[in-house]
Amino acid sequence: MPVEEPHRIVCRLDELLEARGMTLAALADEVGVTVVNLSVLKNNRAKAVRFSTLTAICDVLECTVGDLLEVRPLRT
Repeated sequence: MPVEEPHRIVCRLDELLEARGMTLAALADEVGVTVVNLSVLKNNRAKAVRFSTLTAICDVLECTVGDLLEVRPLRT
């Protein structure tokens, strides 16, 4: 069985929440998802995320997906 390579997507939810003076719990209430699900995303442990969830997060935080997520460069 091949070893799964770690993804290179990094979530910057902490930075966005801090910049807006918002808690993860408050964001979860506004978005309509659990704090646990947002915590998984925030801690870069998510394997998948729904577009509807990304859209709701971006709407509440008034940001773009590119503000929320970034791709780490390939290591050579």
